[in-house]
Amino acid sequence: MSDLPSGPRRVTAPRGPTLSCRGWPQEAALRLLMNNLDPEVARDPDHLIVYGGRGKAARSWTAFDQIVGALRELGPTETLLIQSGKPVGVFPTQAEAPRILIANANVVPRWATDEIFWDLEARGLTMYGQMTAGSWIYIGTQGILQGTYETLAALARREFGADDLRGRWMLSSGLGEMGGAQPLAVSMLGGVSLTVDVDPRAIERRRGLAYLDRRAEDLPEALALVTEASRAGRPLSIGLEANAADVYPEIVRRGIVPDVVSDQTAAHDLRVGYIPLGLTVETAATLRAQDLPGYLARVRTSLATEARAILALQAAGAVAFDYGNNFRTQARDAGVANAFDIHGYVPRYIRPLFAVGSGPFRWVALSGEPDDIHRVDAMILREFSEQANLCRWIRLAGEKVRFQGLPARICYMGYGDRERFGRLVNDLVHDGSLRAPIAIGRDHHDTGAVASPFRETEAMRDGSDAIADWPILNALLNVASGATWVSVHHGGGVGIGNSIHAGLVVVADGTPEAGRRIGLALHNDPGIGVARHADAGYPESVAIARRARFRIPSLPPAGPEDP
Repeated sequence: MSDLPSGPRRVTAPRGPTLSCRGWPQEAALRLLMNNLDPEVARDPDHLIVYGGRGKAARSWTAFDQIVGALRELGPTETLLIQSGKPVGVFPTQAEAPRILIANANVVPRWATDEIFWDLEARGLTMYGQMTAGSWIYIGTQGILQGTYETLAALARREFGADDLRGRWMLSSGLGEMGGAQPLAVSMLGGVSLTVDVDPRAIERRRGLAYLDRRAEDLPEALALVTEASRAGRPLSIGLEANAADVYPEIVRRGIVPDVVSDQTAAHDLRVGYIPLGLTVETAATLRAQDLPGYLARVRTSLATEARAILALQAAGAVAFDYGNNFRTQARDAGVANAFDIHGYVPRYIRPLFAVGSGPFRWVALSGEPDDIHRVDAMILREFSEQANLCRWIRLAGEKVRFQGLPARICYMGYGDRERFGRLVNDLVHDGSLRAPIAIGRDHHDTGAVASPFRETEAMRDGSDAIADWPILNALLNVASGATWVSVHHGGGVGIGNSIHAGLVVVADGTPEAGRRIGLALHNDPGIGVARHADAGYPESVAIARRARFRIPSLPPAGPEDP
């Protein structure tokens, strides 16, 4: 139930060092909630939708106003409970406890189907929080940009034996708040991209944010641009208004083979995330309202057509991968029996990072001042100068990324480094080098925070793909560690019934108390990722655990051959 405001309503986060709440932990939550709904950030702020199909920041505008009111009154020994986007209680707790606890879209497993969930949502009883939408730490398309960059960098190393994608081109689809990161990530790695989307507004939004260079008028023009830029070894990103179920088979018919092919539509949510062949966004909405079963049948037919084309391109030599939108599962359910011949990106490219406790780590300048992010960038380049890949990313981000809403940054940072980074940022706030505190969080797509057999935990070494104890333990540990707020969600990224995941935010306000919270939360949060992978038998995780003197009682004693 998303009651619309009575008139135009533009939500933007407060800026500067002045508090509107009773402390910086509460103020950070207020500002990040509002930032999620900033028109610069959110896909459909009028309906409280932030990204990823129908991922929302609050259940309704009434609930949003109630959350804002509760945060402004919340004391330093109280905790606000959010049940699927609605505030349901303020309770007395310890000063060291989180100020906010969030649970989104969690349904008893037997009832965890699209039909039941969206009926409950329509009745105003729950809300789809995606990952960072409903936990108030979304930072715009930059939030997925660095993960896309890391994925494609790993792909270049593994598939092409190269450090970048220069001279290569990638075909993909989807220019929404997540998929819109693809063209810029490819360009950052020196490659060429052609990204298809049926919505011309998505193409223009990406161009306005400098994530996309060109808009082609038709497929022949797009392919000519691809050919010229690839031969010249010149980075270029091209958007094409079209349907992937039309373009991909046509590329197959022409005998053209991209170097890389993928899809990042919001295919996990077939009702709104994938427009079928022959329809515009507007006519799709009409048909969806008039005949949902007929509409979904058309969606599945189109998605299957695209999947078969991807498989044909893969057979012809393209590197194909599923980028975590549950595309393969939807294609298999639509009749493409061999859809899982397409590789999942986590087991093929990202798991080595997860196994050593590395994942998508982000921070937001509550001051609203870009210079605060630039000063943190400078600190990273100084204090982590030995990490060439990290420093390369920070320099590229500083050059290429336009901030959406509150200025923010993201990088992959692992066990040990996150804690050190957090303490250094807290020192910058304490010393007055920054105008206001920094909120430090991460995506739920992380080393130890998710159970998602079609994405993060696909093909685990020990077969524990579907074990959901780990994200629950992650959330409980972050509560015990004093994170500022902690969340547990269901379904984000891959859809209802397919994942459980957890998130946290900790606020660096320059105080010794914040330093203690940061020390515990940013040590333990990636630490449980190392423990999770060590338990699954990943040797690099076991080595880190032993080197760091982790207490993991289930690990066998180290032998003489162990590091």
